[in-house]
Amino acid sequence: MSSSDLPLASIIINNYNYESFLGQAIDSALNQTYSNTEVVVVDDGSKDASIEIIKNYSDRIIPVIKENGGQASAINAGFEASSGDIILFLDADDYFFPNAVEEIVSAWRDGAAQAQSRLNLVDIDGNFIDLHPAPEISFDKGDVTPLLLSKGRYNTAVTSGVSFSRSALEKILPIPEDEFRISADGYLVTTAPFYGDVLAIETPIGARRKHGNNSWSVAGTSLKVQQFRKSFEHDFYRYKYLKHTADSLGYEISPSFALFDYLHVQDRLVYIRLSPQDYPIADDSRFSLAVKGIQAILKYSQFSPKRKALMCFWFAWLGLAPKALVETSINWRFIGNSRPEWIDLILKKVRYSTN
Repeated sequence: MSSSDLPLASIIINNYNYESFLGQAIDSALNQTYSNTEVVVVDDGSKDASIEIIKNYSDRIIPVIKENGGQASAINAGFEASSGDIILFLDADDYFFPNAVEEIVSAWRDGAAQAQSRLNLVDIDGNFIDLHPAPEISFDKGDVTPLLLSKGRYNTAVTSGVSFSRSALEKILPIPEDEFRISADGYLVTTAPFYGDVLAIETPIGARRKHGNNSWSVAGTSLKVQQFRKSFEHDFYRYKYLKHTADSLGYEISPSFALFDYLHVQDRLVYIRLSPQDYPIADDSRFSLAVKGIQAILKYSQFSPKRKALMCFWFAWLGLAPKALVETSINWRFIGNSRPEWIDLILKKVRYSTN
């Protein structure tokens, strides 16, 4: 089969001030084993040397240079400049392996709206840390709309690990730009599954780089309430468009779906414990959220019994413990380098005993 008979794949790289990583991201997109690939590079108003780097690639890429508008704006602009049947998104601080597009096209089938793939989580120098999502987290696949309608979330990947059919994106784009200046993939993975099946690819197709300037990065050894407030607000933006999409297509959605998602409940509980004075939902309390978290783990998660027990203990502790102890516990939970070694040993034992 000639390359012209193969589906055209578009890799859309979105960049803002990532001159240190951009060249590797572009090179990884250009050096794909799958021949029928185009590369669109969107610069979202960078103030560093990114534009000069982009210009050096000449006609090997499709450049889109624009004023700063956020990630949703960059994705919208990149899609407009693309022609592919299958669209891959790549954050400029990440990179693909040479067979990324080949893996996705080989797995693609009629009726698919989205594919999700694992990534290697690496440090700033590219050294392997872990898989992302972690290997004990199973991807959801097929028709995931029942999960979206019941709890507002399913197990999926981040921007550089998701790809979409052009036909699905034509139905859901443009992404609302004010609400998704960051983490625009949240909108995509929430709305695209209403227009086709979700495929799961277990082989890592690239690397997600963990460094101090990621949008959701945690620097140092202490979390700030703003990080959970940001995640909390992002969920409600997703829910807004989940409800809109479901209503427009005639689906019924559970009125309490957000409370069936343990990750969302966890964000609410952390937020109310760290900053009760400005917590925005009057009906919530730390005790009610702890109970909701335990219920979500027991009824709506797919964890092993050991992991369920550990997570239930975490929600109970988070709801009941004194604030000073809670702050330490939250740091231990989310920042690996803040934990005592014995905590890490326990977590690893639970993790690997459930694989």
